[in-house]
Amino acid sequence: MTSLTEISRSAPADAAAFIPFDNTYARLPEAFYQRVTPATAPAPGLLRVNDALARQLRIDPQFLKSPEGVAILSGNVIAPGSEPIAQAYAGHQFGDFVPQLGDGRAILLGEVVDAAGRRYDLQLKGSGRTRFSRGGDGRAALGPVIREYIVSEAMAALGIPTTRSLAAVLTGENVIRERMLPGGVLTRVASSHLRVGTFQYFAARGDVDNLRVLADYAIERHYPEARSAEDPYRAFYDAVVAALARLAARWMLVGFIHGVLNTDNTAIAGETIDYGPCAFMDAYHPDKVFSSIDHFGRYAFANQPAVIKWNLTRFAETLLPLMADGADKAIEAANASIRLFNDHFNRAYLAGLRQKLGLASEGEGDFELASDLLASMAENQADFTLTFRALCEAAADPKCDPGVRSLFANPSAFDEWAVRWRQRLSLEERPAEARRTAMLAANPMFIPRNHRIEAAIQDAEAGHFDKFHELVEVLAHPYDDRPEFADYAKPPAPGEEVRQTFCGT
Repeated sequence: MTSLTEISRSAPADAAAFIPFDNTYARLPEAFYQRVTPATAPAPGLLRVNDALARQLRIDPQFLKSPEGVAILSGNVIAPGSEPIAQAYAGHQFGDFVPQLGDGRAILLGEVVDAAGRRYDLQLKGSGRTRFSRGGDGRAALGPVIREYIVSEAMAALGIPTTRSLAAVLTGENVIRERMLPGGVLTRVASSHLRVGTFQYFAARGDVDNLRVLADYAIERHYPEARSAEDPYRAFYDAVVAALARLAARWMLVGFIHGVLNTDNTAIAGETIDYGPCAFMDAYHPDKVFSSIDHFGRYAFANQPAVIKWNLTRFAETLLPLMADGADKAIEAANASIRLFNDHFNRAYLAGLRQKLGLASEGEGDFELASDLLASMAENQADFTLTFRALCEAAADPKCDPGVRSLFANPSAFDEWAVRWRQRLSLEERPAEARRTAMLAANPMFIPRNHRIEAAIQDAEAGHFDKFHELVEVLAHPYDDRPEFADYAKPPAPGEEVRQTFCGT
């Protein structure tokens, strides 16, 4: 098994001091990608640079804000050490398999290693056509760039594994969608862009040699502890199952709906990737769907764990030629691994629910207690985020119950549940203020509400960016009480609710 250190030694030595590229994926066989040149932007303009993330990646944020930096972020200049490629992958889209998808409007510039020794991809989204564009223009409208910047950085602040946004730039030209829209380019940062669909790409072609190269690369990059296992590919699969089960639980605990959980949008690093028609719920309902293309609710909120498990089953199918000795043993091993998904998910989900309800110990009826609250919230159109945030105060002082009751269409529904909740809390010795503090750290005040995102996008399309910048700043501290930004915690007023979100293509 070749190490990433050995691969990266052959990378160009003249990498720019401002972006310390150290590429490994571009050293893999060319069946994995197409070498491309980003399209140029006629009049690039900087919208935002993520200073803290840049410093983490050992990149000078002031350089990124300079004309030279903006030229790189827009695709107009290829930095020394960058090796632009479009990655190949396949995928199941709404259950139907497409043997070739790939980066149709994204270009991987290269990799950097941060101050802690962790490797990250730098990718431009909206940077022009590739051979995977399937008739598209390869460009991105400004709206999807802003949405991904806002939501991905909010997810990071919430503590949920995610791709990140390093920068957003304006291209100075329009793109044609349902109407003429200003164009933009997002610089995305990810632990990698390896997807379940990347493995499907080679498995569909019967290319076991490159499938093994890919699996070895993924193990070395993301799960190096699997190398020493008796069956490294089984250990690798087990690790991905556990990571994605925990990720799905984290989504469910904050009311996040991905929107397009295709296998090509399922990252094997266990990070949330591809923020197209994603959304956070306002009023809670398990069947909530936002994506304009999810006509049958395949990717509804409550379906997400089962969909991730389905995607992992497809992933297992790609690894069968590498696992154990003989097809029967490989299938048996894969089935044993996927059966662990529910255990991983339930453990993470229940632990998170306990934190949200202020429970420090484990009790036999805790899941039923949480489930009954959620059912009552759905029946009474209670806001997901505000209900759990208000519980933080009610847990410390019953005099704060009106703040929770007011969120329920039938306030007495909360009263009935609260009796059981307080009986459960009475079994614990933790002081009320300590419980409140712990709950505040588990229940955010601020989420990227859909109507706020849409307002920021509409203003940006008109050339005004204050709402975008302020929203990013507010969401950087989601668990803090910040009275000056109280309006950002409110659900949409009548007429403001966003019922559908759209893909960014």
